[in-house]
Amino acid sequence: MGTITIKDIANICGVGVTTVSRAINNHPDINRETKDKIMAVIEEYNYVPNNSARNLKRQESNTIAVLIKGINNPFFSPMITVFEQAVQEKKFTFFLQRVEEGQDEVDVAIALAKEKRLKGIIFLGGYFSHARGKLEQLTVPFVLSTISLQSSEDTMEYASVSVDDRLESYRMVDYLIKQGHEKIAIICAPAVDESVGALRLEGYRQAFLDNHLPVCEELIFVGDSMKDRYSMANGYAVMKDILQSGKEFSAVYAIADSLAIGACKAILESGKTIPGDYSVAGYDGIEFGSYYNPSITTIRQPVEKIAEETVRILFDLMEGKETKKHCIFPGELLARGSTRKL
Repeated sequence: MGTITIKDIANICGVGVTTVSRAINNHPDINRETKDKIMAVIEEYNYVPNNSARNLKRQESNTIAVLIKGINNPFFSPMITVFEQAVQEKKFTFFLQRVEEGQDEVDVAIALAKEKRLKGIIFLGGYFSHARGKLEQLTVPFVLSTISLQSSEDTMEYASVSVDDRLESYRMVDYLIKQGHEKIAIICAPAVDESVGALRLEGYRQAFLDNHLPVCEELIFVGDSMKDRYSMANGYAVMKDILQSGKEFSAVYAIADSLAIGACKAILESGKTIPGDYSVAGYDGIEFGSYYNPSITTIRQPVEKIAEETVRILFDLMEGKETKKHCIFPGELLARGSTRKL
């Protein structure tokens, strides 16, 4: 079923539209059992009542929403700035919606699209793996930004803009190996991260295989899924575990710069030096990493270009000029002070 109406709810429940309206507005003059039945159907079909229907018929909404998972990640800050400026230049309203780690972004989007009468949606961060049936309920054009797709089938379903996370992660680990590091610990994301985190781990593994080196499974460390997975605090906590594990390694690759910076703090607190005792590399190219001491070796993503292309594709979709498009930008490996050649 597509967009559901209050009349559809009434038909499903076998009651009148007035009764549904009473349930929605918490009117006392309604049977409790009937109300519970109506509210259960409303939740099942993600129906969002519109209390301003008359006004909305007279006034079209020109709102673009950005749904962001991982709002505390500094990597997203410059992108949000570009999104807001580009959307407002086109005389549209910009709306930023935070999505918590445990929330389903599509459920949030479906509800928000109806409530705000959205014209377009940008999904920023997180991972994206949803049943087609659920996505069919989302009738608003949308683009995935910085969300890598696992399969070629996904590229046919969604419009997306990102870097090739598997390839860029491979480049970083290959660089470290060619610098003489054969035992490289990795700080990666929990298994629930099925896109970016999984792809960067795949790149790590492939670099070892292509260099005819064994993948040391005991050097793969996963962040705490209960914390913000790409936070400095998570990188700090995981690095402490790595140091206490007694495992031998000469370099640490964190799949995000924020994790790498947290890892650096743990290393320095332990009395070790960077890069004297351990080389540390990250991924993303956040500005803070270049000012950290030592500055962080990283893969820089062209965040401004990614953001600009995301908005361009979204407006083309809204205007019927574009079909689903998957755009991949190259990253840039920046060798800095946090790594050294053995």
